[in-house]
Amino acid sequence: MVEMTLLGFPVILLNGGPHFTKSEAFSLQVHTDDQAETDRLWDAIVGGGGTASMCGWCKDKWGLSWQITPRALTNATTHPDPAIRKRGFEAMMKMGKIDIAALEAALEG
Repeated sequence: MVEMTLLGFPVILLNGGPHFTKSEAFSLQVHTDDQAETDRLWDAIVGGGGTASMCGWCKDKWGLSWQITPRALTNATTHPDPAIRKRGFEAMMKMGKIDIAALEAALEG
């Protein structure tokens, strides 16, 4: 068992043994405010021995899944206008690390 603080929150990590393996069914989602923060977190995880995936997902060097999610993406995919939601979702589906400028361009149509 490991006790730690993650982004200001107390967390306890347990080793469940061979019966409980890591999968994308569990991930940590971090909301970011801008591209610089998105880049910093993504680069720390992927550049630290992790792997990039799609739609803002990546894995750290231990195989734990992370979602580095700019608030701009959340706002786009929950927008009240279905056309904007669709454009936001379609833009996200083409990205690994989320590019906020490209997302915003897609939202404008």
